[in-house]
Amino acid sequence: MQLIPAIDLKDGHCVRLQQGDMDRATTFGEDPAAMALQWVQKGARRLHLVDLNGAFAGKPQNFSAIRSILKAVGDDIPVQLGGGIRDLDTIEKYIDGGLRYVIIGTAAVKNPGFLKDACSAFGGHIIVGLDAKDGKVATDGWSKLTGHEVVDLAKKFEDWGVESIIYTDIGRDGMLSGINIDATVRLAQALSIPVIASGGLSNMDDIEKLCAVEAEGVQGVICGRAIYSGDLDFAAAQARADELAE
Repeated sequence: MQLIPAIDLKDGHCVRLQQGDMDRATTFGEDPAAMALQWVQKGARRLHLVDLNGAFAGKPQNFSAIRSILKAVGDDIPVQLGGGIRDLDTIEKYIDGGLRYVIIGTAAVKNPGFLKDACSAFGGHIIVGLDAKDGKVATDGWSKLTGHEVVDLAKKFEDWGVESIIYTDIGRDGMLSGINIDATVRLAQALSIPVIASGGLSNMDDIEKLCAVEAEGVQGVICGRAIYSGDLDFAAAQARADELAE
């Protein structure tokens, strides 16, 4: 089970939002590269970046901060990024710059042709982020609920060659209220590609519950507010996950 620290970037700083609200941002660090190295030193084997300004602007806004992180961690640590990725040129720029995976969220739902082209051109590098509430997919920074069922969309994207799915329960994200294990497992069981859990991770109990369902196809979990607030000790949590995998 990979525990994947999230580094959310806003105006070049590391922040955390509550339920996707840009006005409810807490700044946790001024130096994104130093933050990335801190998590790697604590045992992270993968990093999750979000360009928050990019997500709202529809184009990359924190490229220099992202580049500094990639330079700091080197090639050994895969880095994935979401936020503002709306065209193939942006994907190419990021992958050429050393990014391992790009995460396509709203654009995957609103512009499926783009996702299909991205999977064709950059096979093995495309992750889809599906944000959902009560099983329905949300878009546009969670402001719009669609009629799409998560499982149905994920199956379609799997057929197109998406590498994995990040599943976020938006009712829980940033609220330390616990991962929605049941919904995550249901999705993982319906797919043959890995699912990464996201939204609400709060303590070691969540880690143990996730490890118990890893065999269902849950590859990892995005760690956000809990590792910044101190509710979850990242190094201890990754060590415990490794222990449970033995």
